[in-house]
Amino acid sequence: MGKKRARHQNPEPFLPEDNGTVASSKSRSKASKKHQKEEKLISSGMSSKILKEALIQQREIREEAEEEQNRDNPLRFVEEQPRVEEEEDDVDDFTGFSETQSQFGNYDEEVDEEDEKLLEAFFSKDAGPQRTLADLIVEKIKEKDATVTSEARPLPKLDKSIIDLYKGVGEYLSKYTAGKIPKAFKHIPATQMWEEVLYLTEPEKWSPNAMFQATRIFSSNLGSKKAERFYRLVLLPRVREDIRKNKRLHFALYQSLKKSLYKPAAFNKGILFPLCESGTCSLREAVIFGSIIQQVSIPMLHSSVALLRLAEMDYCGTTSYFIKLLLDKKYGLPYRVVDTLVAHFMRFLDDPRIMPVIWHQSLLAFVQRYKNELRKEDKDNLKTLLEKQKHYLVTPEISRELNNSLNRGEKQDDLMLIYILFFLCFQRSFASLFK
Repeated sequence: MGKKRARHQNPEPFLPEDNGTVASSKSRSKASKKHQKEEKLISSGMSSKILKEALIQQREIREEAEEEQNRDNPLRFVEEQPRVEEEEDDVDDFTGFSETQSQFGNYDEEVDEEDEKLLEAFFSKDAGPQRTLADLIVEKIKEKDATVTSEARPLPKLDKSIIDLYKGVGEYLSKYTAGKIPKAFKHIPATQMWEEVLYLTEPEKWSPNAMFQATRIFSSNLGSKKAERFYRLVLLPRVREDIRKNKRLHFALYQSLKKSLYKPAAFNKGILFPLCESGTCSLREAVIFGSIIQQVSIPMLHSSVALLRLAEMDYCGTTSYFIKLLLDKKYGLPYRVVDTLVAHFMRFLDDPRIMPVIWHQSLLAFVQRYKNELRKEDKDNLKTLLEKQKHYLVTPEISRELNNSLNRGEKQDDLMLIYILFFLCFQRSFASLFK
């Protein structure tokens, strides 16, 4: 039996820190996370591991795209031996989330309408709708049977008893609030055609509490690649739709997002990257998803891979927000990631658009944390960038950080020696004036 992870109990993660008491702020500072402490730059061995992980994830994404185009899955249902579910008792003992609990709608102090309008200038103009599991399965069915109409919800070619069983499970989950989850649903992760079977339950109609339970089950029983597909095709579209409709996120769906981050590689590929690549991530969505990244401890390896990918993908305004959050965790990054981030910011040297405030803030966070790991030519390039992209409050701070820092490879002792020699020369010159 594996150890159960500690759950975060803070019911109001979006309340500003100023509203807390002095005692609570002191306790938070004492209980600072281990990964947020100052670290030295990691070794070249760890750097190679990060790059290897990044390449593996990129290869998996390419293979998955090719598999979608070329694979010819037989429409048959084969049940594998179910895995031992570590959290099965907890799933059945679930008492539900009260509807009176916060739905995380207090964003007035976080989301500024003017900033949101400015960020819309960076939205992708040709972005399509969010792709869901239903879209994927319907597309497969139509490829097999050209006579399928677009109006009705087509069914995969499975045994009628299986179809009736899981349609009944879906009906139960649409009204679920608390209690036991049907065993037939728990067995879905162990089936060969789990996507088709899951489609029968109509995930878009599940209650928020049922979505939380499903996320717990699938994150525990699916491998990283399958969990990533569940996050991307089921959880992410549901969360974005809830935010769009209600301007807030249901507490159970928020807890589902938090649970999904316990598989960080799947979270990155199934939620964070598709969200940014969609080109339509709003500031409100960024604040909600970003609060998950702030609260949950993420291994440095996965955060480094995330920074590499975010820095290299097509820019969306809120991408800067996620970059800033990951930089604020104060990891010791390899030089490859630092250099990639420099290249990311330099892409905007000749950009005629007015950069949003969050872009300047992410650049400031980067310079503050890694100024001593930048090469001299990188600093010169960034100073040139600051002449083109300016913010009356943030830019002076960035310049000050760059001017008061070491270059990569220099040691503090070398800088102190320079200061001492300068002081002695100045003292000698000053004394000569009175001779």
